[in-house]
Amino acid sequence: MVDSWERARHVLREAGLDPGRLARLAPMAGGTYNTVEELRLTDGSRYVLKIPPDAAVPGLRHERGLLVSEAEFYRSAARAGVTAPRLVARGDGFLLMTACPGEPWDAALTDAEHTALRTELGRQVARLHRETGPGFGYPSGALGPLAPDWRTAFTAMFDAVLDDARRYGAELPRPLDVVARTAASAYGALDEVTVPCLVHFDLWRGNILVDRSAGPARVGGLIDGERMFWGDPVADFVSLALLGDIRRDEAFLDGYREAGGRAGFDVPARLRLALYRAYLYLIMLTETVPRAAGEEQRRRVRQAVAPELVAALDEIRATAGAVG
Repeated sequence: MVDSWERARHVLREAGLDPGRLARLAPMAGGTYNTVEELRLTDGSRYVLKIPPDAAVPGLRHERGLLVSEAEFYRSAARAGVTAPRLVARGDGFLLMTACPGEPWDAALTDAEHTALRTELGRQVARLHRETGPGFGYPSGALGPLAPDWRTAFTAMFDAVLDDARRYGAELPRPLDVVARTAASAYGALDEVTVPCLVHFDLWRGNILVDRSAGPARVGGLIDGERMFWGDPVADFVSLALLGDIRRDEAFLDGYREAGGRAGFDVPARLRLALYRAYLYLIMLTETVPRAAGEEQRRRVRQAVAPELVAALDEIRATAGAVG
């Protein structure tokens, strides 16, 4: 068994930092796939270390090489001037980054703070979406090389999670062949996307830190960029309104548009948004199996997520039928 302290010292050495300055090592909560630890040095500086699971650990197909994608996200976020961890080093089996200030977004906010934070978040996400990549898809290469067009990339992503659901026997509210046919009816809308933009795809509140150290609450960091891909900015609207509807988040959309983001919801955009909702909710329902979640947790996930998957599929069917 690898000693955590010795592993942390090795990573610091690989990063060009003095391993003798390691003063504290503690596991961090919230990770469901990688092992995440906080490293505190004797000068008070804080770092976050991520270690992927053993290759034999079951997972979804797109989860191979997640740390490659996360490193790409932090490099891109730095170019965009977005509040996010700074990449320190990536090596064989680890990712080291700076720690951001703050705590995960919670309900302990006044209405005014909530509005201000959502507007600030909108501005930051718009800046993220200005970053573009060399092709479409996951930079990790988990599903193959980057594709020249978004339809090719996204249909491969969708097919991969359908394969995962079949392989793991995931309990879904609709048969897999029905899900596949419904999604395929909207694939023409993907051709509207011609520029591969940076998409975090996991910007739920747990991955948005709120910092109060300098006074008013502000966004302290957008973290856990391991699910990022190059694709359609509209895809980020799913996790940003997890189990909800981004179109109702006026504060976020105001900030997003103010910073130059395009957030129109014409028919092709609505079809794409419904496709991305279906994709994320398929992932959420399927991943509970390889994660070996307990029956109570799986029941809670099915209760919350299955109706949203059905709603996304129904929206695809109704919208695609109206334009067909």
